[in-house]
Amino acid sequence: MKWIPSELHTHTLHSDGQHTLDEMVQSALHLGIDCIALTDHNTQSGLQDRQRIQHETGIHIIPGMEWTTFYGHMITMGIHKYVDWRNLGIDDIEKGIDQVHAQGGLVGIAHPFRIGSPICTGCYWEYPITNWQKVDYIEVWSTLMPSIKKDSQRAFAWWTSLLNEGHQITATSGRDWHRTEDHDAPAAITYIGTEDEEKLWHSLDMLQTSDVSYTDRVELEPKDHSALTALRQGAVTVTMGPLLTFTAHIAHPIHDDQSKRYHIGQELYCPPYEKLKLEIALDTICRQQYYTLADQSLRLVVNSNRGILFEQQIPVQTEVYDCELEQAQILSWVRVELYGYFAETYSMIAFTNAIYITHSL
Repeated sequence: MKWIPSELHTHTLHSDGQHTLDEMVQSALHLGIDCIALTDHNTQSGLQDRQRIQHETGIHIIPGMEWTTFYGHMITMGIHKYVDWRNLGIDDIEKGIDQVHAQGGLVGIAHPFRIGSPICTGCYWEYPITNWQKVDYIEVWSTLMPSIKKDSQRAFAWWTSLLNEGHQITATSGRDWHRTEDHDAPAAITYIGTEDEEKLWHSLDMLQTSDVSYTDRVELEPKDHSALTALRQGAVTVTMGPLLTFTAHIAHPIHDDQSKRYHIGQELYCPPYEKLKLEIALDTICRQQYYTLADQSLRLVVNSNRGILFEQQIPVQTEVYDCELEQAQILSWVRVELYGYFAETYSMIAFTNAIYITHSL
């Protein structure tokens, strides 16, 4: 897997941000980010210089938009034509989601527990969801230093409860980037995983856009499809600093097909009475110049629908850790979490999305 450091929630002066798109991308370069999603409020007009900036900087810009409604904010990504929310009521959000999906786009619930009216009308998520298969992701960490924020902690717990109910939903972070200050607290990074690095990510041959205005239509590119596929499938891991990933396989396979390594976001069939083996990788070298992690003993945790299954104290170093799970027959998902001191505060430093486990073919 190739893991792409990304920021999926940004705003320019085309809505309420203070950056031009050029300035936003320069700030992203300074932070070691390779990909951003431009998600201005209710407009895509900021994408007009997208191709030029991509060619000049090498940073990819996913076309997006934040539906900024009275009952919640929803990120739409990968749509090529504007979808309007103003004719939708509080009970109609799934109709709007269907229109986004009809274009091959993704939807994500932004900062679901941020303070709402009257301070920030619409910032708190109030839309009822009857079919969670329609929601592609939830922004569980929001703003700077998100892991210590109460609204992010509530969103993370909500996502966990949805996993426990059997829903396969991706979790992301979102800085909700409006401005850049010298004294900014650290921001989380969403790593997007792609298996086709050469063809879909590091190619510099971009498709040409049509002559239609960007405010009306946006053409998608190979990198867009790569990123959207990864987000849709849950090939995502989130961190304040080091890159945390893992794979899973049957510990003692009977058949060759059971020895396959499964990646974050994938579903694994586990026969009865078999054990699962996890290989957990902590990479402290990737982007190490862009964050500070004090030398300490970190807490590595494997969490699941049955609670914590494994934990170990580990040093701050690049390493791979193995563990076997004895209770595989009662598991429906597993993920990995990392805890320690970051920015002088003890909190969760990183978490992965889940690998899902099924017990029937």
